[in-house]
Amino acid sequence: MKIRLFSFGFKYGRPEADTVLDVRFLPNPYWVPELKEHSGLEAPVAAYVLKSQAGREFLARLEPFLAFLLESHRQAGREDFSCAVGCTGGRHRSVAVTEHLRRFIAEAAHGDALEAFHRDIGRRDDETTTNLP
Repeated sequence: MKIRLFSFGFKYGRPEADTVLDVRFLPNPYWVPELKEHSGLEAPVAAYVLKSQAGREFLARLEPFLAFLLESHRQAGREDFSCAVGCTGGRHRSVAVTEHLRRFIAEAAHGDALEAFHRDIGRRDDETTTNLP
């Protein structure tokens, strides 16, 4: 099965995916001056999001659910599965969660092809719409 994970910013449009996760409830590094200009690819930003109480609880619930979804899709003979993870701008929270899920899925690989990317990570704050998929 080909698994496609990607982050996105809701303010740039909702993408087409089998599963869309909204992580705007997680703590937002955008409002922390020393984290704002960084991304969820960087350890301090990822830790701020994922090691928070909400982040830890979310991942504890999400990981078994995602494992169930992937196994169910495999058993149904699905060839593709896509999961989009969104936050407001697609730079901090959604990126950190997507990278965590990429590592989680890679560790439990069943010979699946895994692709992960970050649709909106490089966009500016003043951009509000997109024609991206």
